[in-house]
Amino acid sequence: MTAYLGGAVIPTGFDVPVEPLRRAAHYTGEPGCIGDARAFAAQFLQQLRTEWCAAIDSRADGELLLVVSELVTNADRHSSGPYILELEGTDTAVTVVVYDSSSALPRRFPKDPERVGRHGMEIVHALAAQVTVERVPVGKRVCARVELAS
Repeated sequence: MTAYLGGAVIPTGFDVPVEPLRRAAHYTGEPGCIGDARAFAAQFLQQLRTEWCAAIDSRADGELLLVVSELVTNADRHSSGPYILELEGTDTAVTVVVYDSSSALPRRFPKDPERVGRHGMEIVHALAAQVTVERVPVGKRVCARVELAS
């Protein structure tokens, strides 16, 4: 960080990143992609800890990996082509974005403990501070913002 005192620039020796950490990965849908996406997200969280000095507890760590799993699983199962996982984060939140080739928007079913499966978007909405879904020219974009602080 730089302090300004009477017009003089005084380096304080502690610089905070200005831009969020951003990473993206492309998946083909082959077996193992969902596990690879989780590993990618876990590595991203470690980079946030290192580069942003983010204090990420095990709860937030697990919630983010679950959101990544659910969104990537949806893309894997419901699109007919490859998909992209983008992660953007700071010390307070991570935004998970998944692009896939299907223009069909994901459905959020009403809570039903008797239903087997189809709880993915219900889980994402429960864990994320904000969820948006939109069609894009090549399919759709699903975005979920996960807070890292309780």
